[in-house]
Amino acid sequence: MRVIVGFRAIALGLALLVTGCAAPPAAEVDAAKAAVDKAVTDGAGQYAAESLKAAQDAQAALDAELTAQESKWFKSYDRAKELAIAAKAAGDKAAAEAVAAKEQADAVAAKAQADAAARAKAKAAAIRVGGKIEPPIKMNDVKPVYPAIAKNAGVSGAVVIEATIGPDGKVIDAKVLRSIPLLDQAALDAVRQWEYRPKIVNGVAVPVIMTVTINFKRQ
Repeated sequence: MRVIVGFRAIALGLALLVTGCAAPPAAEVDAAKAAVDKAVTDGAGQYAAESLKAAQDAQAALDAELTAQESKWFKSYDRAKELAIAAKAAGDKAAAEAVAAKEQADAVAAKAQADAAARAKAKAAAIRVGGKIEPPIKMNDVKPVYPAIAKNAGVSGAVVIEATIGPDGKVIDAKVLRSIPLLDQAALDAVRQWEYRPKIVNGVAVPVIMTVTINFKRQ
């Protein structure tokens, strides 16, 4: 009987020793590090900063757990494996968010570039209003907001603006020809929101250039 008990004790000790000396989950640890590194490479620092920080924090927790186990006589890497899986998931999430955000930013930038090119082309082809070319009909009028600082300073008068109207009737460019510094921006802000009926010349909608006057009167 004592022999059996002793054998069981030895077997239990060996089992504990084997468990305690278990090797680190190398595959999971490597996968976690690769995922976090990929997130950095994919631009998560710029496009998904919060998710990248969460992934790096998860990686730091994994590293701390691995270091803690290295100092122990009986080692158990179950927790390290869980942390490695979590770090990989966080890294994958940060990388995916970064890629999506970058694609969206690139699309916005491309659209802005295309719009700028279209505006430049329209401005170059614009016909100046005058003679047989009558001004287009305004369809949407936005009144300027009289700046409080101008009112308080007793500033009033007329701001003259040169506006370029695109073939779709929207204002694509506006610049001040006659300035009243405290009123210029309010005048520009209003004019840029105006919309006109497209100007048709020889059956084709064309961009036109014309001058408009914005009057600011004190009440």
